[in-house]
Amino acid sequence: MKVTVVVPTYNERENISNLIPKLLEHGEHISILVVDDGSPDGTGEYVDGLAAENPMISALHRPSKMGLGSAYVQGFKRALETGVDRIIQMDADFSHDPAVIPDLLAESERHDVVLGSRYITGANVVNWPLQRLFLSYFANVYTHLVTGLPLRDSTGGFKCFRREVLESIDLDTIRSDGYSFQIEVNFRCWRRGFTIREIPIVFVDRHAGTSKMSRRIVWEAMWLVWRLRLERILRRK
Repeated sequence: MKVTVVVPTYNERENISNLIPKLLEHGEHISILVVDDGSPDGTGEYVDGLAAENPMISALHRPSKMGLGSAYVQGFKRALETGVDRIIQMDADFSHDPAVIPDLLAESERHDVVLGSRYITGANVVNWPLQRLFLSYFANVYTHLVTGLPLRDSTGGFKCFRREVLESIDLDTIRSDGYSFQIEVNFRCWRRGFTIREIPIVFVDRHAGTSKMSRRIVWEAMWLVWRLRLERILRRK
């Protein structure tokens, strides 16, 4: 099984220097694609240096901070071009534990999409303020009620896809970003009849006391779920 791990970065040089060795520990069948948004701290150039010594490491350079959703879309496309069997997406800051990767891959033998879920066994989140936790948890409840998407954690960003799943989705039509991107991709996978399996993870926020959430992200997600509901009613895919 050929596997590519797609990791978006922006100013993550220190984290990526620690993450890449952890990922490589999982075997020679795993390659790493870092999608860097022109990090001022030299993350992209650092990865280029590693890539010069190891063909299983590569970097996709973007000129500026262009958004998480588009970073994943470009990363998925690049990975598919290499003929991989599985594509894993994850954060660079160790909020997603690389030790879970074997579990994601094992479940992908039986399911099309495997999602590391923070809420399948309660609320397994560390270092989040209570307000942030409530917002995230009830956003997932809201998403389920509006769209029918049968997931506890539709906004989670630690996933494994079989290649045919991403090949079936018109990635160029996905314009949402951040948490909305996660919801939209999950919804499109589900609507195409692919099986989605949630497995429990512990999410550790490495930026305690801060939040990546903004009003724009919240409003985008709130409107997105109603658009997806309309698509479902009209039976569009």
